[in-house]
This record gives sequence, structure tokens and C-alpha cells, in this order.
Amino acid sequence: LHECEECGRVFKWRNHLVRHRRLHTGERPYKCSVCGKGFNDGSPLAIHEMLHRGEKPYKCLECGRSFSQSSHLISHQVVHTDEKPYVCPECGKSFARHQYLLMHRRVHTGERPYGCGDCGKSFRKSSDLVRHKTVHTGEKPFRSKRSHLCSECGKSFTRSFNLKLHQKLHSGERPHRCPECGLTFTNTSHLIVHHRLHTGERPYRCPVCGKGFTMSSKCLEHERTHTGEAPYRCSTCGTSYRTRSSLRAHLKLHVE
Repeated sequence: LHECEECGRVFKWRNHLVRHRRLHTGERPYKCSVCGKGFNDGSPLAIHEMLHRGEKPYKCLECGRSFSQSSHLISHQVVHTDEKPYVCPECGKSFARHQYLLMHRRVHTGERPYGCGDCGKSFRKSSDLVRHKTVHTGEKPFRSKRSHLCSECGKSFTRSFNLKLHQKLHSGERPHRCPECGLTFTNTSHLIVHHRLHTGERPYRCPVCGKGFTMSSKCLEHERTHTGEAPYRCSTCGTSYRTRSSLRAHLKLHVE
């Protein structure tokens, strides 16, 4: 057996110890021939170089999306099922991926780790920060490609899983029933939110005034009354609104 003198970890093979010791020394002898990035082992280098070549050999049979690593494919495949194994201990909301749960829990903790270097405003998600920065740069926010089209109404979605949920509205399928009043819903998340009407639970708290809400989106909308943020901007006249519904109501004035 081969023991690491730095941390005491034991390895059966010497080459495994040699590779492990690079974590302590910071040595990265395997260099990418394209960008020069270093790695402590040949395997992650091989995966990295696929990015330069555009290789994505692991393909999802459900939607055709491809990935450079098998682990990324396995994580992705969860979106095609109803499986959501990661549950928030605060409110019971469940998620398909662990990183989604971590992002969600910031709603409860108030953590906003992504700060804007221009104005100092902070955000829970990096994507929110990227969208916010367009206020300073004047760039148009990036819009995701919506390739999954509903054959009934023409509405499009970025993910096939969201399309399947939407299609239940047309089929009338509502498999999730409230045990209190018998009301049925198309998905479990809607049932969880509804059930809070019976329990009185309001797990989302405003960090400024402490007011509670049954939904994180409503809490976020409320927080804008304190911050003054109005992210929904009319492209015709430039008027900004705190909620998307307010912007939609305003846009009807231009149509009329």
C-alpha cells in the first residue's frame, strides 16, 4: 500500500498516489495543445479537448441533445422523467438536480452571491446577473431557442419536459390530487403550492420586512417594492414594470 505523507490517504497502486499528490503540489503536467490549460491527469485533459473539437459523443435518445461527458448525459436524462429526488427541507419543493436545489435554497437563506461590478446589486443566480448587466451595456438579453412546439396551440418550449407538462392542459390530465379538498393539478409543484392554502404555510420570507408568501415568484415580485427594481421594459415606449403581467397589460395599450 502507498500512503500520502500530506493527508494520510492510502492507495493500492503507486500511480494513483502520484496522481493524488498533484492535488497537494498543484502540479498540472498535462497541457491542452489548443489553449494551454493544465490538468493533473490525462483523462480530464481528453474530455477538455473534446470541447475544442466540438465532440459530444453521448447523445440523449429522448431529445437528441449531445454531451461531452457521460455523467452530464445521466444528469440531463432526469428532465425527461417526473423524478425529482432533491427535496428542499424548508418548503418541500423538489428538484431534478442537486444544483437546482442549491439555487432554490437561496430564496430561504437570502443569499445573493452574484454581485454586479457596476452598481453593486446582487443576485441569487448567475443568469439573473447576466440579464441585469444588459441594463448597463444596453445589449438585448439573450433568448433561449424554443424548439419544442405544441401541436395543439403552437406554444413553444426550450425543454421537451416542459412541453409534456403543458400538453396536459389540452388533454385534461390532472393526476395530482389534493388530499384536503380533492382539487387536481397537472404537476406536483402546483399541488404543493395549493396545499399551503390549507396549511397556512408561507415558507418564502421577504428579507426586508419579513412578509411571507406561498410562492417564491410572489416573494421576488414583492421584494421589488423595496428595491424599486422594474426589470420588465416596454420596447416601444421604454416604460418599466416590476412584474411580467403588468408589462403584458401595458402592451395591450399599444396594440389598441
